[in-house]
Amino acid sequence: MKFGPFSLSRLPRVEFGPGAVSRVPSLCARYGKRLLLVTGARSFRASENFLRLADLLRGEGFAWDDLVVTGEPSPQLVDQAVADFRGRNIQVVLGVGGGSALDTAKAVAGLLHPGNSVLDHLEGVGPEAPYRGPPTPFVAVPTTAGTGSEATKNAVLSVRRKGGFKKSFRDDKLVASFAVLDPNLLSGCPRDLVAAEGMDALTQLLEAYVSVRAGQFSDSVARGGLEAVRAGLLSWYEKGSGSADAAESRAAMMYAAFASGVALSHAGLGAVHGLASPLGAFHPVPHGVACGTLVAAVTEANINAMLSHDPTHAALGKYADAGRVVTGRVDLDDASARRALVDWLYEATDALKLPRLRAYSVAKTDIPEIVAACRAGSMKTNPVVLTDDELTAVLVERT
Repeated sequence: MKFGPFSLSRLPRVEFGPGAVSRVPSLCARYGKRLLLVTGARSFRASENFLRLADLLRGEGFAWDDLVVTGEPSPQLVDQAVADFRGRNIQVVLGVGGGSALDTAKAVAGLLHPGNSVLDHLEGVGPEAPYRGPPTPFVAVPTTAGTGSEATKNAVLSVRRKGGFKKSFRDDKLVASFAVLDPNLLSGCPRDLVAAEGMDALTQLLEAYVSVRAGQFSDSVARGGLEAVRAGLLSWYEKGSGSADAAESRAAMMYAAFASGVALSHAGLGAVHGLASPLGAFHPVPHGVACGTLVAAVTEANINAMLSHDPTHAALGKYADAGRVVTGRVDLDDASARRALVDWLYEATDALKLPRLRAYSVAKTDIPEIVAACRAGSMKTNPVVLTDDELTAVLVERT
């Protein structure tokens, strides 16, 4: 085996395991007792886990302000939060929730000190000024298993409308100081969220594994994450998110989601995320749903394109390896393993009841606009350049 050069991006310190959330107060206390608590609007705040965390924080003498995130975060939400909380001596930002809550917390933590608009730094929007910081310390506590935001340096923000966008505020300084990964916090996930978030993690792992920027380190992380998906995703969904029998499945998926964030940070993503960006900007398609409903069709299109134009492409071997990993069928030859991967992805999409795009008012007449807007960002690290016709065929199939 040859080992080429690679760069390792900054990562948070990680606390993983059941009960890890009990360490949150001591971790936050390293920075002070005045915090901003950023959460989603629904499931976590209505749970016993939220009450326990609030009691732990009160018991350690913390005072905090609350920021509740409804839906995917926008630049306007971040700028308003910075304006609202900048003068309140916030010493640490604690983000608890899914990707939207964590991305909001990450962006707000980055701008509380400098105080400028996040639009100054969004990729492909405005001046793209370099971020200088300093950030307010940020502690990330995911309560879903999907985006891997707890591991990444980017906060994804959206303006959802015709001509809208979905772009990242990205810098190494934004990485969380601590990521607290407690699988017990996943017990309150609604089943549809288990499905969508889980397929997002799976997509990120698979796309990072075959990315043109993949290397030994990201491959190792992505492949291990795919093994965790095989162990956890379908069994967690089938048993029910809060089932005692699903404890190991929850732990597997919490690991998979974190691994997906690490892998994408080092290798990038691919065509699924390239399409998901304009889908989420132009239509009310949740990000995990977009990934989950597209990943099988995009994977099949990638494989077919490489077989037609470059049958010795290294990513074809990786797709075969991924097929053996997710199916557990280690005896398959490469061609059979690639077919098994595509079949497994379609079967998982159906088993998890991922809706088609038309459920979110995406029509076939919308497809040219989506394809025209998908070429930036993640599409650049797809293992093969898919034509507009190939991308259109994917979207038509899933509409």
